[in-house]
Amino acid sequence: MARRVLGRLGAVVAALGAVAVGLGAAHPAQAGYASLVVDGGTGEVLNAVNPDEQNHPASLTKMMTLYLTFEAIHQGRLHWEDELPVSRNAANKEPTKLGLEVGQTVSVKDCVLGMIVISANDGATVVGEALAGGSEQVFARMMTDKAHQLGMTNTVFRNASGLPDREQVTTARDMSRLAMALHRDFPQDYHYFATREFDFEGRHLTGHNRLMYRYPGMDGMKTGFTNASGSNLVSSAVHDGRRLFGVVFGGSSAKTRDKLMETLLDNAFANRDTDPKLVALAAGRPLARVARARGTGRVAHAGRARTVHVAVAPVQRRGHAAAAHQRVASGHAGRHVSAHAASKDRAHAKAVKVAGKAAKGKVAGKTHGHHHKVAAD
Repeated sequence: MARRVLGRLGAVVAALGAVAVGLGAAHPAQAGYASLVVDGGTGEVLNAVNPDEQNHPASLTKMMTLYLTFEAIHQGRLHWEDELPVSRNAANKEPTKLGLEVGQTVSVKDCVLGMIVISANDGATVVGEALAGGSEQVFARMMTDKAHQLGMTNTVFRNASGLPDREQVTTARDMSRLAMALHRDFPQDYHYFATREFDFEGRHLTGHNRLMYRYPGMDGMKTGFTNASGSNLVSSAVHDGRRLFGVVFGGSSAKTRDKLMETLLDNAFANRDTDPKLVALAAGRPLARVARARGTGRVAHAGRARTVHVAVAPVQRRGHAAAAHQRVASGHAGRHVSAHAASKDRAHAKAVKVAGKAAKGKVAGKTHGHHHKVAAD
């Protein structure tokens, strides 16, 4: 009898284990690196490294929270001046934050500005709960559903802010789709992404998207950082009427991430390729070899992608073992890198190495070995 009971319990445990495996991510995201540049007018992918590899979005998550906020405003379910209640869940979020207290109220506009300017985790949670009947978990499901509607098929959201959750994942290609959707669907609200500062409850709050403040033609969008993700960035810039969107995941520091984005956009606007080794270097990854092949690609409809195989020396980064061999897909139709571009890339590589060494201790000091600080840059 005891054996029968134990046998049945074992079967139940095994079944529950199978369900848990099925519900979990089939390929958990590592602390990887990726980049992508896409032409906003044509959807053509101009340069990409690991565009479909899952990584943690960190505060880039707030781009989806903002998408759903703008959507609710235009549908009349929210208004800019609405005062929203602050729950204990929202008030207890880790920094960066507005410093909201349980029981107070805060306007929708202040939450939006807080998310964009200082990456406020409490403000993101307040709006998310307001749109989902008080439940951040329900809002996360709404975020994932909207992501899939927008074609972000490799994205799962678990909270409104981007605070660490191992199941919260996305890709460079998916984030480019979200960036383009924000610009396309809410042209009258897109200007908020260029906000550098605002006043809140007697405090003057300033942002930290430093590349946007100095790069000509850049008018948004969002930074992000956790230990698990590295330094992430989505940017958009316009030169001579041509708009490009760029995505960088896994920078070893904000400085190296920004420098890589600057190089990616400079080269794309000039119709030059960017050596994929620079993306690995910005993430602090030493390279062994690079092999190239040609092809084309688009964000909206991905065709044959140029495949670049990058072998990296095995290193430990943010508690994860780095992959020994990465597959890189690029949707840029085989352009030749000019001597000028190659020279710029060599200079960039040198700058990345120096900045990476300088920032290594600084990042470790900020994160202090745990996964709770998001918008550290």
